[in-house]
Amino acid sequence: MNTVPHEQQDTSPITRLARIIGRAARFEGDLHGLGTGELAALARLDPDGDWRPHQVAALSRALIQAEIDPETWKPETWRRWALIAHGLALTGHASGSLGAQLHAAAVSESRVTKLLTSRGEAFQQLLPRLLRLLASKDVAPNWHELGELILSEGRDEDRAEKIRLKIAGRYFSSVAKSESKAA
Repeated sequence: MNTVPHEQQDTSPITRLARIIGRAARFEGDLHGLGTGELAALARLDPDGDWRPHQVAALSRALIQAEIDPETWKPETWRRWALIAHGLALTGHASGSLGAQLHAAAVSESRVTKLLTSRGEAFQQLLPRLLRLLASKDVAPNWHELGELILSEGRDEDRAEKIRLKIAGRYFSSVAKSESKAA
C-alpha cells in the first residue's frame, strides 16, 4: 500500500513548479507559495530578454521551492525554465490534451503548424506569443506536454518530435471532430 500523500506522489519538476506558481502565498515569507509581486514578476519576465533582479529572485524562489536545483545550470537551461515559469504565471496549468486546448482557444492551424515546425530561436520567439493568446482566451495549457517540449527541443529531438506529433494529432483530431459536428 502506498502511504505517500497524493501531493508528493508526482515528482515531476514541472508539476512541482506548477503547484508552487499556482498556489498563492498565505502570509509574508510563506515557503509554499509565491506572493502577488513574485507572480507578477514571472508573468512580466521576458525569457529571451534582460531580466531584472526581482524577476531573477522570483524565478529562483519558485525553482527552489519546487525542488529544482538551478545551481549548475547553463544560461540556456535558465532560459528554458524561465519560459516555463513565465507561461505558468500567465496561463496556469490544466490537465488534458494540449492539442485539444489549442483548438479550444481557437488557435489557427497555421499558428499551430508554425509552432510545431519551428526550431531553436524561432520556437523560443513563437511560444510567448502563443502563451499570451492562450491567456487572452482564458485557456490553461497542459504544461506536462508543453514544458517537456520546451525542455526537449534542440536537446533530445526524438523525444521532442514524439511530443510534437502527439500535440498535432490531438489538435487535428479536435478540428475534425468540430467540423463533423458543424456539418
